[in-house]
Amino acid sequence: MFKTPVSALVLIHTKDLQVLIMERADKLGYWQSVTGSLEQGETPVQAAIREVQEETGLNALQYDLQDWQASNIYEIYPHWRHRYALDVTHNTEHLFGLELPTPLPIKLAPDEHLRYEWVDWREAATRVFSWTNVDALSKLGERHGLKL
Repeated sequence: MFKTPVSALVLIHTKDLQVLIMERADKLGYWQSVTGSLEQGETPVQAAIREVQEETGLNALQYDLQDWQASNIYEIYPHWRHRYALDVTHNTEHLFGLELPTPLPIKLAPDEHLRYEWVDWREAATRVFSWTNVDALSKLGERHGLKL
């Protein structure tokens, strides 16, 4: 079964802009926010809630989950393209924010991520591998009157 080329990215952060980043298990040195493709019949917000639970062990509904009403279209990296139908080259990623009261302990899915860190949002922007993740971090700053 091929992945759907529509996904949700959830930037998990605190009010003082500490951001959760996680290192991918399948690509060492690739850090990212929570992200994942929509499953059959899911809306982007449903996927965001599910992915937060699967990747961090957190229940997004217990915190301030915000649909930022923004998305990016990007070319799927060649090393992950085999997960999609042959004619699929681009993905649409919907952006969400999840504000927590403080940095919380995270229960990683070991098949997806090896480790996590809570870092300042500007540092996160220098460490995540995808431009869409940097864009989400920039949007987080803008929502707080700050620029990268």
